[in-house]
Amino acid sequence: MTHLLPTTPINTEADAVKASKASAIAIFIGVVVGVVGAVWMLMHPEIAQQAVAQASAANPESAGAAAGGAKVGVYLGYALIVVQAIFGFIQWRSPAKWIAILFLVLIGLGFLLTAATPLLAGMVPNAPVTPMWQVALSLVILVIQFVLHITGLKGIGKLEKLQLDAANSAY
Repeated sequence: MTHLLPTTPINTEADAVKASKASAIAIFIGVVVGVVGAVWMLMHPEIAQQAVAQASAANPESAGAAAGGAKVGVYLGYALIVVQAIFGFIQWRSPAKWIAILFLVLIGLGFLLTAATPLLAGMVPNAPVTPMWQVALSLVILVIQFVLHITGLKGIGKLEKLQLDAANSAY
């Protein structure tokens, strides 16, 4: 399990392979979080309906657009879970730096948006408020994913170096 920490030394190709898989594990954590959120939304559609009602309370004419936008958002969320799972499988089979970097950028964006959630909710009238425990849990999950992607990048870099050294020593 220590091979998932970025401070663990990587000395062999086996260690590098283990460390490179950390990036895929981080992606799969995101998939699990997305699936849990999707199942929760399917089991409790009244939460989404209440959020749409609160958001359109200030402007009742926009209620239809808000409901349509919410539905599009839900379907987009489902599609992104599938895309993320595909990236996870690709990263597991053939770790790539660009995938880890892409997800690090997305995690950085996630940090900003999650941390700004309470502030933004206070600025918009009648906006649904995300509970602080949910914001805190999201930030903890993002930190775990960030650390795993850093470990994955370290493992991928070491794996590439070891493979290049082995190929050069063959000549």
